Amino acid sequence: MRDILKEIDEKLDEIEKTENVKILHAVESGSRAWGFASPDSDYDVRFVYVRDAKDYLRLDEPRDVIEWQLDEVLDINGWDLKKALKQFARGNATLFEWSGSPIVYRTTPEWARIAEVSGQYFSEKSAVYHYYGTANHTYQEYLTGEMVRYKKYFYALRPILAAMYIEKNHAAPPVLFDDLLKMELSQELRSAIDELLEIKKRTTEKEENPQLPVIRKFIEDEVIRLKKIADNMPDDHNNDWGSLNSLFREIIG
Repeated sequence: MRDILKEIDEKLDEIEKTENVKILHAVESGSRAWGFASPDSDYDVRFVYVRDAKDYLRLDEPRDVIEWQLDEVLDINGWDLKKALKQFARGNATLFEWSGSPIVYRTTPEWARIAEVSGQYFSEKSAVYHYYGTANHTYQEYLTGEMVRYKKYFYALRPILAAMYIEKNHAAPPVLFDDLLKMELSQELRSAIDELLEIKKRTTEKEENPQLPVIRKFIEDEVIRLKKIADNMPDDHNNDWGSLNSLFREIIG
């Protein structure tokens, strides 16, 4: 039987050796991290790595991403430290999700420092726009027909709930779908989501089923509302690069 966790660990070792990098943090991203993976879901491994200091002084800079493997089981790629810190500065919601993933394959003291400092750069406006965009794309692309793949509901529901969490708590949302469900929701909606979770256990990932009206209406209304919310939020980006510059120099030595 295939030992996926062992294989992932070996792949990360292979990346470090072949690319001459140090992996600072490696996590699961996507549906497995969110808590609603199907049995046949792939493993979305994401990592942040650092190179030797001399590599950051080259005129022919190395690529700032490593794309290692993509097949039916493993999807492995990572970002260079410099790229990651720049994205934190822009309030990139995906990076904050990597930082909060409940499935960690490896981490380091350096990443603990990054997680500590990066919190200063969380942008509510950027994150709400990100989650609105994800939900709206999923809705428009997959959830307007009479028959839909039920897993796609989760790809719209989760970002909507994440945006609602930010709106209410003014903080980065939890990664797990179950944690987002702890928010106050109408009884009708919560019952419909519970029903959806039960149905999902009995259906394959690509199986199509009739629309669930309560969930469809909620998604439809929220993508409209969240766009207005995001448009009217003040710009809360932290434009002070000092902490990130100091952290970058500290890590590369």
